[in-house]
Amino acid sequence: MAVTAVVFDVGETLIDETGMWERAADAVGLPRFTLMGTLGGLAARREPHTRVWTLLGVDPPRSHWTAGELYGDALPCLEALRARGLVVGAVGNTPAESEELLRGHVDFVGSSGRWGVEKPSPQFFARVVAEARRPPHAIAYVGDRVDNDVEPALAAGLVAVHIRRGPWGYLLEPPHGAIRIRSLGELPEALGV
Repeated sequence: MAVTAVVFDVGETLIDETGMWERAADAVGLPRFTLMGTLGGLAARREPHTRVWTLLGVDPPRSHWTAGELYGDALPCLEALRARGLVVGAVGNTPAESEELLRGHVDFVGSSGRWGVEKPSPQFFARVVAEARRPPHAIAYVGDRVDNDVEPALAAGLVAVHIRRGPWGYLLEPPHGAIRIRSLGELPEALGV
């Protein structure tokens, strides 16, 4: 069966998180490089990014993305996939408030904050399948993190797509069986849609 739904991890797949992390560092009085370097170390060790606040000894600030932080290829890709009749979703390990930014551009949104489960948990990917209303093998899941996105998507029976951008996209090589892209402009052709 062909892919009939595409679900995107939000951070670093659709949205450049640099500005959000810089604002977060400023809000808690940390040097930006310290925060970014620690995040990179956590990703390389395959640890949750949320652990950064504990390691640095500060309370996490309230932070959010803005429409200006969407990658230039994000909305054109979403529009192209929807125009081809695919179901399109945007999900992530994010607070529920983050869902609003993309709600008007996709068929469904989801967040760990609202769902009460985080990637890489199999329950998160089961929720993705339920929201897409398609069998797992008909859903492509696009993400930048091998450990949080690609490997668990493959384990859940989804078509896994690794996008190589953002710091996590360069740290680990995706496993055999994952589709590899460098931009969302490559996605429709890579999926054959």
